[in-house]
Amino acid sequence: MFMGEYSHTIDAKGRLIIPAKFRELLGEEFVLTKGLDGCLSIYPMDEWEAFEKKLRALPLTNKNARTFSRFFVAGATTCELDRQGRILVPQTLREFAGLDKDVVLTGNLNRVEVWSKERWTENCNFDDMDSIAEGMQDMGIII
Repeated sequence: MFMGEYSHTIDAKGRLIIPAKFRELLGEEFVLTKGLDGCLSIYPMDEWEAFEKKLRALPLTNKNARTFSRFFVAGATTCELDRQGRILVPQTLREFAGLDKDVVLTGNLNRVEVWSKERWTENCNFDDMDSIAEGMQDMGIII
């Protein structure tokens, strides 16, 4: 399980250090793709394959299903760590996520999310957690 929050920088060539705790769980090869809320997601290969299987099961006749699948698959790329524990983030994904310099990597159960520091601050405002937690009860989450 991926958990924790780490601050790093992305260099001018688009290389990003992956925290050591995440490297162990990701394995030798993994997938980087667009994520929801303007971040990027990194999936270990087994998690990506499970997600891919679900995408393949979506009906091609459903426009939303096609769009949903396209969103995740079109920009996806396989990654391997270099000797310094870095990955190369393609320019298109850097632009999508607004990655310039300061980056926040967060563990989120089965994946790692990669955020620009600005988007992390804007989108992940936890001030209203009480009302969000109340809504989770409807989904079977009880704290």
